[in-house]
Order: sequence, then structure tokens, then C-alpha cells
Amino acid sequence: MVVGLITWELHLDGCQSLKDKRQILRSLKDRLHQRFNVSAAETDHQDLWQRAELSACIVTTDRRHAEEVLRSADRLVEGANGARILDTATNYF
Repeated sequence: MVVGLITWELHLDGCQSLKDKRQILRSLKDRLHQRFNVSAAETDHQDLWQRAELSACIVTTDRRHAEEVLRSADRLVEGANGARILDTATNYF
């Protein structure tokens, strides 16, 4: 069994409230789940308007599959409107 975890530090420049932030993050989490069947959650900076930490996780039997899915998820987040990636970390367990 392989667990793949990717974490993004995001800057959300256009957010003027927590409501704006939640809209962007909800959209990202929903797209990640629908397209790649990963679990996604906001994991830090919940009270800051323009900063977020978003994590996605996949459990599979093949590391290569986990790497492919997380690379694709990274490209989706990179192209998301309203969010700019500051840092990314990927781990496999």
C-alpha cells in the first residue's frame, strides 16, 4: 500500500474575506476530488484571507500511479484562477 500526500502553500490575492477564500478552496477541493478521486482539505491558515495550505492524499497499491495522480493534481492547482502556489511538498509513505 502506498499513501501519497501533496501539500500546497497558496497565496489568494483577490480574496477580501474568508468567504472569498472558502469559495476558491471549495472549488479546488471539488475539482481535485472529481477529477482525480483524491481526498483534499484545507490544512492550515484557516483564519487568514489571502493564504491557505491545501493538502491532497491518495491511497493506492502502486507508487507510480500515486506519482502520476499527484503530478496531475499539481498541474490543476497551478492553473487555478485566484490561487498562486508559493511552495509544494510531496511525500510517499
